[in-house]
Amino acid sequence: MATFKTFEDIPVWQQARVFVKDIYEATRRSDFRRDTGLCDQIQRAVVSITSNIAEGHERGTTPDLIQFLYYAKGSAGEVRSQLYNAEDVGYLSREQSDILREKVRDISRQLYAWITSMQTPGFKGGPKYHKEPEHIMDRFLEKTGMERLPDGRVREKRKTE
Repeated sequence: MATFKTFEDIPVWQQARVFVKDIYEATRRSDFRRDTGLCDQIQRAVVSITSNIAEGHERGTTPDLIQFLYYAKGSAGEVRSQLYNAEDVGYLSREQSDILREKVRDISRQLYAWITSMQTPGFKGGPKYHKEPEHIMDRFLEKTGMERLPDGRVREKRKTE
């Protein structure tokens, strides 16, 4: 698993960036452009893919990156759904929407593979992605004689006799 210094180095982000241009080109067609609701929705969803990859990377922890990659994957699903809508109302041909859907499916597969790779026990993504949050509250509870229960509630520690 390669580590990336910047989100611009990430191949799936680069591919998604090209895909943004593909969607904007498709939505510039006269009929599609006039349907401002659908046009705006698909454009916002496709931009969300690259934005979430970038934001997750910049957060600097594995859990945050995984969360934002899932958001990006969700946006990819939204784009696929909107492409069906555009085809159904006649803004895109079946062939055009199939090509675009296959591109976004590929992006989605890459996101899922990346997420899965980070969820394996042997993941060595580099120090950037191994910053785990400090457990300040747990240390505080220990010092004050309190404990956290499995359900998240806090109580005074029971004295053992």
